[in-house]
Amino acid sequence: MSNQLYIYNTLTRKKEVFVPLTPGKVGLYVCGPTVYGDPHLGHARPAITFDLLTRFLTHLDYKVRYVRNITDVGHLENDADEGEDKIAKKAKLEELEPMEVAQYYTNRYHHYMALLNMRDPSIEPLASGHIIEQIQVIKSILDKGYAYESNGSVYFDVKKYDQNFPYGILSGRKVEDLISNTRTLDGQSEKRSAPDFALWKKAAPEHIMRWPSEWSDGFPGWHLECSAMSKKYLGEQFDIHGGGMDLLFPHHECEIAQSTVDNGKVPARYWMHNNMITVNGQKMGKSLGNFITLEEFFTGNNKNLEQAYEPMTIRFFILQAHYRSTLDFSNTALQAAEKGFERLRQAMASMDKIAVSDTSSVDIAALEEKCYAALLDDLNSPVLIAHLFDAVKMINSLVAGHQSITKSDLMQLNQLMNLFVADILGLDLSTEKGKSDDDKLHEVMDLLLQLRNDLKEKKDWATSDRIRDELNRMGFIIKDGTTSASWQLK
Repeated sequence: MSNQLYIYNTLTRKKEVFVPLTPGKVGLYVCGPTVYGDPHLGHARPAITFDLLTRFLTHLDYKVRYVRNITDVGHLENDADEGEDKIAKKAKLEELEPMEVAQYYTNRYHHYMALLNMRDPSIEPLASGHIIEQIQVIKSILDKGYAYESNGSVYFDVKKYDQNFPYGILSGRKVEDLISNTRTLDGQSEKRSAPDFALWKKAAPEHIMRWPSEWSDGFPGWHLECSAMSKKYLGEQFDIHGGGMDLLFPHHECEIAQSTVDNGKVPARYWMHNNMITVNGQKMGKSLGNFITLEEFFTGNNKNLEQAYEPMTIRFFILQAHYRSTLDFSNTALQAAEKGFERLRQAMASMDKIAVSDTSSVDIAALEEKCYAALLDDLNSPVLIAHLFDAVKMINSLVAGHQSITKSDLMQLNQLMNLFVADILGLDLSTEKGKSDDDKLHEVMDLLLQLRNDLKEKKDWATSDRIRDELNRMGFIIKDGTTSASWQLK
């Protein structure tokens, strides 16, 4: 079996043989969530994509350092350089400290990632915990003449950068097009040119999250954090940078520009992007009313859902599509995934019913080769799953006595199925009964808080208050925010 892994590199727009900078080791950086709301299907896809990658690389005997950040400051509305910080805005609505909001939704993110059977990253740095490192990168860029200060803020000079380095190497965007397609009123912007982006923003008087710097009391730009944290934990250049396709521009393009000036080289050699999730052919979004959180998938409490779906159904559904293809959600597609995963689970559970023989009429080695070939070809999980369903037919035929298998081949088949289904695809084959008491408690409490919210919308304040008071009596503290409620044990 050849273990030559091919990865589609967004930077070169082609599949390339993966060759790490250091033999036997892989440095991977993936952009994590901005923690101001509950995780949704769009958060699950990159998490599952790069969980699959790390599981497979680990199986291929690479030592993987997987860094996935948490954005808890600097991500402004509309991914722009103006407007409120997304977390600070949520904090005002909920009448909480911004870090209370960040901590609450970070905990929620971890909880739902665990339900999806995600392995933890090696390092999970916070943007707010790396202000010093970010300031150092800004100073480096200023010293090299590719940034400028304006009214206490610092901006990256894209036009100057483009004169010496190719801006747009990842996205294919041209600086002149970005300028001509952006209308800015004279004298109304701190920037010299529309494509310039913030490295540091001076905080307005009402801005809660701020740190001192030589330029102003302010906060780092959203793009900057990933350049600073990837450098700290993976070095000036590392192997793979991952994230969703929506981050390709401007986020990753800006990262490349910042790091190239700071370090003299493109930060990552391979750039991997998972594609988007649509809902019945439409882009998923709150404004379209088709936004579904992971909690709602697991409880079924959303008008767009016909039923609840267990976490492994969601994981299997996502893995059924290649990570670079658009994935369209519908109840029909999820129900098909539910049935497919159940077929796989039942087949594997029935393997102990197979009687061994002196001869084999099945070719386990050929099946194994096909499974490896699928993943070595840019993590082609749908092709792998197709081969696994060929194995399901084989198992069912063996159980029925229509084919024969030797004891050693049966052991090999068992090991192969557990390797690819459980270890690499990360599909937990236990049933719903296998959930921990802690998982069950979270689900029950989430359901109760949603019921309270429904009662409040119906202006049934008495019943809503009774649920809160009874939970308080049982040892649960319920905190009502403007848009949602949270709970904790006393």
